[in-house]
Amino acid sequence: MDQQPAGTDRALQAARKALDEAPEGEPQPHWSAWVDHQELDIMAGRCWAELKRPLRSVPVLSRALDAFPDEHARDKSLYLSWLAEAYITAGEVEQAAAITRRALELSTDVASIRPRQRIDVVLAHLRPYSDVAEVREVLGLAGP
Repeated sequence: MDQQPAGTDRALQAARKALDEAPEGEPQPHWSAWVDHQELDIMAGRCWAELKRPLRSVPVLSRALDAFPDEHARDKSLYLSWLAEAYITAGEVEQAAAITRRALELSTDVASIRPRQRIDVVLAHLRPYSDVAEVREVLGLAGP
């Protein structure tokens, strides 16, 4: 487990280098067709959130999601769920509740169950903090 952050950092740096230094006219990695710098930032933030490294996760996810259009509600609500988890890990449950509320709002009319499944994971992590008003409100908004 101790090597995971270092390995993750190396892989993310390699991906960023591949995006930055892609020679024109040469075949590119298959993943480069759908990954740009914003997507790479989101993936990096998700990695750090999963590794319980909120000081790395929160800034990169916040920056990327601020520029991510709400029109992509399914994806944005999913990505916000990782940001909320990072805030929970950091002990910032009020901010996690606010982010979770936004994810819930975005996912309301989405024709995919995946965002709600991810949000439910975050809600489970928030439940122990139901004595906090913001958490109580988002739990109520989410329903049973």
